[in-house]
Amino acid sequence: MTAWLLLLVAVVAEVAGTLSLRLAATGRPVWYTAVGAGYLVAFTGLAATLGQGMPLGVAYGIWAAAGVALTAIGSRVFFGEPLTRVMVLGIALIMAGVLLVELGSVS
Repeated sequence: MTAWLLLLVAVVAEVAGTLSLRLAATGRPVWYTAVGAGYLVAFTGLAATLGQGMPLGVAYGIWAAAGVALTAIGSRVFFGEPLTRVMVLGIALIMAGVLLVELGSVS
């Protein structure tokens, strides 16, 4: 259970760092501090997750896929960026792929 909580922290921090990158790249350089902090916490959380014994393929797959999906949704919510049906389909396919990786890791 601890591994999953650490992975959740890693995902949230990665998404926060990436959304902060959007702000920093559009002329608000003070947000680079949040970018650095977000990625530092994200990689520390991912490393701690691996330290708890979660397989790398599962942890990284979930971290990356959840990060992509949540960042796309966050960019829609916070920045009004498009989130088309094709993008939603892509997110669903990523989630299905991660589910298959997770299911395959327990057999």
